[in-house]
Amino acid sequence: MLPRMARVALALVCGAVTAGAQRTWPVTEGDAHLRDFRFQTGATLTDLKIHYRTLGAARRDGAGTVRNAVMILHGTGGDGKQFLNDNFAEQLFGPGQPLDITKYYLIVPDGIGHGQSTKPSDGRRAEFPRYGYHDMVEAQYRLLTGHLQVNHLRMIVGTSMGCMHSYVWVAEHGGFLDAAMPLACQPAEISGRNIFFRLAVMNAIRDDPAYRGGNYTVNPPGARTAAAIISIFGGNPLTWQKENSTREKGVQSFSKTVESRAKDANDTLYAYDASWDYNPAPQLAKIRTPILHLNFADDMVNPPELKIAEELLKQVTTARFVLYPYTPETRGHGSHTMAALWKDQLAEFLRATERE
Repeated sequence: MLPRMARVALALVCGAVTAGAQRTWPVTEGDAHLRDFRFQTGATLTDLKIHYRTLGAARRDGAGTVRNAVMILHGTGGDGKQFLNDNFAEQLFGPGQPLDITKYYLIVPDGIGHGQSTKPSDGRRAEFPRYGYHDMVEAQYRLLTGHLQVNHLRMIVGTSMGCMHSYVWVAEHGGFLDAAMPLACQPAEISGRNIFFRLAVMNAIRDDPAYRGGNYTVNPPGARTAAAIISIFGGNPLTWQKENSTREKGVQSFSKTVESRAKDANDTLYAYDASWDYNPAPQLAKIRTPILHLNFADDMVNPPELKIAEELLKQVTTARFVLYPYTPETRGHGSHTMAALWKDQLAEFLRATERE
């Protein structure tokens, strides 16, 4: 526990917010340089950089085990910075909130190929090694154990791609963490409409003549087409209709959204291809880590009528599945970062998995 004066000072830092301004969080940023990182394909990088952010401080028990570390994992195309906003941090990180940074040590990495971590657009472009989710989890593991000297996780909170990373973690490193909260994914290989969606994104880039096999000098138009496809799959019709009730508003909103989502074509292509090695289903029956899995009824990427998670998680005696209903407050697949929707369930799950 932090000394009382430190807790008061941190509360003041976290609480002093000018009306209308986004809070400035006491974040520590850094880079872990993973030497001679070998990918599943056999390719290697002599220096794989993983960027990360931390909030709070690690606390160890008498045996030297870190007991308060929570790792938060972002989705495809995202990065850790996205969590430092009103919809996430303001709901979770403050005094008395579920992930109060005076109590928990929060670790928020940028995945391989994302944010400020090593990625194709750094220079290798299409010669960058093909990476998968197992590579991304291995990099996270090495970040924790080698660079940050964290030997145990209290919990993983994973959103979208991070949701799938949570299943890789509990299948491969179950003893390393007390609990996992996956948000917005399926505990099975990417198939059906989800693979159609990903192929549409990837083909929009690959089939653009300006892509030139990844050796473009100007980001090709296919990157904007990919961003448009991603945008359509990300929200929900109630919100779109309410916010874009006229054609003019719709045109302006869509153009703005696409511009904000359009990223480097190679980075996008690699990121959407990275699920190629994901399939935790055969290992589910062996999992003993407590899991609270939330999906959302208006999620076009993980449509609820498939009932994949409900059925497969019956094999996991320590898992509970919750389907959040479709409401005007949900945001389709993007509901995973609207923490106000599910923060109470996170708080209860933390209490239920607390060590005595």
